[in-house]
Amino acid sequence: MKDLTSKIYGYWKIGWLVCCLVCFAGCQTLSDKVAGWTGKKSEMLYTCPMPEDSVFSDKPGSCPKCGMDLVKMELEATAHNHAETAVYTCPMPEDSVFSDKPGTCPKCGMDLEKVEPAATGTAGENIALETLLKPTNVYVVSSIPVTAIQTGEEGLETEVFGRVAYDTREVGSIASRVAGRIEKLYVKYRYQKISKGQHILDIYSPELLTAQQNLLFLLKNDPENTMMLEASKQKLLLLGMPEKQLQQVIQTGKSMLTIPVYSAYSGHIHEAAGQGAPMNEPEESMNNSPAQTTRGLTLKEGMYLQKGQSVFSVYNPDRAWVILNVPGNRAASVEKGNRVRIVPETAPAKDFRATVSFIEPYYAGESKTLTARVYFNNGALKLPIGSQVRATVFGPAAYGTWLPADAVLSLGLEKVVFLRTSDGFRAQKIITGMESNNRIQVMSGLAPTDSVAVNAQYLMDSESFIKVKN
Repeated sequence: MKDLTSKIYGYWKIGWLVCCLVCFAGCQTLSDKVAGWTGKKSEMLYTCPMPEDSVFSDKPGSCPKCGMDLVKMELEATAHNHAETAVYTCPMPEDSVFSDKPGTCPKCGMDLEKVEPAATGTAGENIALETLLKPTNVYVVSSIPVTAIQTGEEGLETEVFGRVAYDTREVGSIASRVAGRIEKLYVKYRYQKISKGQHILDIYSPELLTAQQNLLFLLKNDPENTMMLEASKQKLLLLGMPEKQLQQVIQTGKSMLTIPVYSAYSGHIHEAAGQGAPMNEPEESMNNSPAQTTRGLTLKEGMYLQKGQSVFSVYNPDRAWVILNVPGNRAASVEKGNRVRIVPETAPAKDFRATVSFIEPYYAGESKTLTARVYFNNGALKLPIGSQVRATVFGPAAYGTWLPADAVLSLGLEKVVFLRTSDGFRAQKIITGMESNNRIQVMSGLAPTDSVAVNAQYLMDSESFIKVKN
């Protein structure tokens, strides 16, 4: 047993010595590499004891990843000619991966990019350790292509979406002029199509019956009193009796128990608000969001109507408008009178041209969009009410300075770009104006000679919030 214990202890000592030698050789190689990257031949550096963290600093402290105390590294001056050895790093700065040969990043799988040594002295390639240690929500090291602002006129084209709705200017109302009971109802369901002059219902009204009997009494007992006779006739007409029925009463000498009610409009019939729970909806919702056409009316035969009560509303589907929802950042480029190209979702081949007729002077409550109306004649197109459309609003050309939309990153109330510096990219706040054709107008924050990253989203660290200076 003692011999076995001695052998195990001897193997353990040999293994421990081998590990020390490997670590010492690795430290020497790492020292050479750090010296090459920083351009400093002899310097005191500190590193995290956990090699996978790849954290280095020129002063003592704690590791920002694991929290352990940084340990001292002695970097000896060497004759290592780093101009002959290339260093490769991951394009994602948060990965902190370095290698002396090309390959892929073991963390994200992206191809490693070549980093030239500091000895070259070329602008943009002199990457110092201090640069690599800067927080990624302020400074980014990358070789992404750059672009610059361009000055000139830009034709404003705004892509928006919308829907087809009834033109409420063409809505007709069928109301009861007298109090009475519905004896016969000739419309059965909502959105039933009716024509002007169509028989809608028959109503029994004691008031109308009394007025007819008064007229017949004058005709029989005082036919010479033309003034009273004309007044009685006019009263019946004002109470809603049609002229044809009035002449029938005079000719036959008999009063009519029920009076027919005819529609004065053509279109789709809607039950007036207040006739039942399903119709107690906001007017805008009722007009623009049609219910099921198979739903029956809450108004039934035998029900009583009040004098002046609105019974039905008639919407003309041939007179419609398009409601366009314009995002707030593009509202400045949409004005009354702008030309619009509208492509219906249900019939893309039936695209047509129109103009912006009206812009509502307030933002929609929840969507935070500006609403623009486009009037058009739907008699030939026959677009279903409530269907979706895609529209392009053409505005006048605007002069200014412009950047590609991808180069600008929105942080809510602020917009930033990544400004190119000598050895990386710095987040820069800008003030923007109109947006058109995937281009954004830059009002301030950049000079004509500044270069910015073509894709700001690519440089944004997903785990940090961009910090900018005003």
